[in-house]
Amino acid sequence: MTTEELQAINVDKSVDARGTACPGPLLAAKKAIGEITSGQIMEVLSADEGTKKDIPKWATKKGHEYLGTVEDSGYYKIYMKKG
Repeated sequence: MTTEELQAINVDKSVDARGTACPGPLLAAKKAIGEITSGQIMEVLSADEGTKKDIPKWATKKGHEYLGTVEDSGYYKIYMKKG
């Protein structure tokens, strides 16, 4: 998806993990994914550089669809659809 498409997505769950370092954002994502149903979209906000690789890898491994990452002012928005 393009950056514009990602920014236009209506998310069902937003996880703000900007105040945590690795593995905090991944742990927050693992917890939050259980709060949405299959097909819903979750975004993870993180300032941790490693999260850009960790979340997509974890999402794919668990059968979720990684949609993309948008870089914002000093942090990342990582989008995924629950499988």
